[in-house]
Amino acid sequence: MLGAGPPAQGDAKARGVRVLIAGGGTAGHVFPAIALAQRLAEAHGADVRFVGTERGLESRLVLQAGFAFTAVEARPFVGKPSWQAVAAPAVAIRSVRQCRPLAEEADVVVGMGGYVSVPTILAAARTRSPVVLHEQNAVPGMANRTLARIARVVALSFAESVRQFARSIRGRTVVTGNPVRETVAAVRENREALRKEAWRDLGLEEGRRTIVVFGGSQGALHVNEAALGAVRILEGRGDLQVLLLTGPAHLDSVERRLPRGRGILVRALAFLDRMDLALAAADLVVARSGATTIAEVTCCRLPSVLIPYPHHRDRQQELNARAVQRAGGASLLLDEDMTPRALADRILWLVDDEGRLREMAEHAAAWARPDAAEALAKVVQEAGAR
Repeated sequence: MLGAGPPAQGDAKARGVRVLIAGGGTAGHVFPAIALAQRLAEAHGADVRFVGTERGLESRLVLQAGFAFTAVEARPFVGKPSWQAVAAPAVAIRSVRQCRPLAEEADVVVGMGGYVSVPTILAAARTRSPVVLHEQNAVPGMANRTLARIARVVALSFAESVRQFARSIRGRTVVTGNPVRETVAAVRENREALRKEAWRDLGLEEGRRTIVVFGGSQGALHVNEAALGAVRILEGRGDLQVLLLTGPAHLDSVERRLPRGRGILVRALAFLDRMDLALAAADLVVARSGATTIAEVTCCRLPSVLIPYPHHRDRQQELNARAVQRAGGASLLLDEDMTPRALADRILWLVDDEGRLREMAEHAAAWARPDAAEALAKVVQEAGAR
């Protein structure tokens, strides 16, 4: 448990703020939460606990990072009639009851977005615990739009998000950026040493321009297919190499169709725990435009071709990508326009112009917020110490 009994006034500062973080699901949601927790614990002496589901990646990654974890029930909102929709209210009530003792013991409760955070934030509202919400994307998700009314502070990754909230809430927003894992943030200062490690460990060759392609922790079939077609078009380019992170379900299919000639070098991996190595090796990134991907790529001063996931109702990833495109740090390629030829041409347009690559890298670095974990940690610390 987080502690016993309410603290005396000012005692939170003396012993370290007790923080309850709620959120999870994909790696893109879990990694920023862990980055925040590490900063709170290491720089501010906070006592941090997580709430999430057993099904999400948080159940594994949070424990690996060394933080206490409590699993609760949580289900996404379902619009269509189904057994899930019928059961959802009962599940929500049970989940809030599960979370209430944890919220009571915390000095501050942090919601990192998504349906997983909802019961914990509702429990915090019942116990009058201070709430800080963090919104990753340029377009706020339904959970954060709904819960923002009860939050003391709403921290944003994109300045464009402010106008998405009601006027009554905008005064409680602050742009902190999206926290980046310490290992990835370190690429800015340790690129050369990490690049040599990447060449060795990932089977890459020094002297080639490196394009890193990925669609997220689970991969993206359309990105994989376009990348396969593109490397066939670029097969004669012996000065290039591609690291393709396919997602676990797609690796075998991709590997069977890789070019085997002496020209372009292609390495395919299902998933990479050491994403810092991939980003250190990269001269150009081709990726979906999830909020965590954008935060990490720009933090590492990398130019990118961003391919938004096309099926979000609110064009969430497209608006993420357009923010970096406007800043000059990325080139946007819509999923509907992405063919092997279009992707190959976009890659060549960038890698064959060193000045353009360098200029985009500078713009990406200027847009990035590498101090986001500390900025958000200060917001949480202040909310919990009042």
